[in-house]
Amino acid sequence: MACTSLRRDGEEVLGVVHGGPDVPWLSGIPLLHPWANRLGGFAYAGVVLDPASPDLYLEEHGLPLHGLRSSVEAWEVLVSEHARLVAGRDFGARAAFPYPHRLEVAASLSASALTLETTLTAGARPVPVCFGHHPFFALKGAPRAEWEIALPVDERLVVDERLVPTGERVPAGALDGPLGTRVFDDGFTVGRGPFVLAGGGRRIEVRFETGYPYAQVYAPASADVICFEPMTAPADALRTGAVTVAPGASYTARFSVAVTGE
Repeated sequence: MACTSLRRDGEEVLGVVHGGPDVPWLSGIPLLHPWANRLGGFAYAGVVLDPASPDLYLEEHGLPLHGLRSSVEAWEVLVSEHARLVAGRDFGARAAFPYPHRLEVAASLSASALTLETTLTAGARPVPVCFGHHPFFALKGAPRAEWEIALPVDERLVVDERLVPTGERVPAGALDGPLGTRVFDDGFTVGRGPFVLAGGGRRIEVRFETGYPYAQVYAPASADVICFEPMTAPADALRTGAVTVAPGASYTARFSVAVTGE
């Protein structure tokens, strides 16, 4: 389940990382499920993951990353209208995530914004909530060094040498301004206001409207993209303790992407 294109006045604002591994989350706005970003190991809550499983993505340190490959398959379109699309899927108990649940994603388009609302409904047992999205943005009208960003974040999540959170948090500090040569692969707690990318006569605002208290900001040196990733939980939350949805209950998270002129 992913948004592959978002245009304003014919101009594409979603980016792509070329030359990466064979994964579905290097462009557009992909869903990351049942966890976003890294796990610090191959076991959590009595579950043991198989490092050789073809259903896992492994990152540069050999750790599980961005959920399961099978999570993007077998979705059913429930509503298909001019400016609204809803898709859903039932997930049974799997060895890597033994929590039956249903997931639905609703995409709504207005004159200036795309809104994505994701609802997880638990089955017969509590379900940990760790999903997220990975929007890739790019501005064609200005070089990367001239992009202006605003990051409404409060605390930075301190990580170890594998980029796994240690549990420590520190003030994020002043991060707004030109992207310049800065690179990011950092987790934060979310504050007030929109995440902003502006330049070349274009302005993108990403609002974490509900259900996303964490963000991962990703801006690699190897590609002219930046990601403001809405996350329901910090990286490695399956191993350190995640919010759960009670049997039969639902958790809804929503974010929007507005694209305008500066």
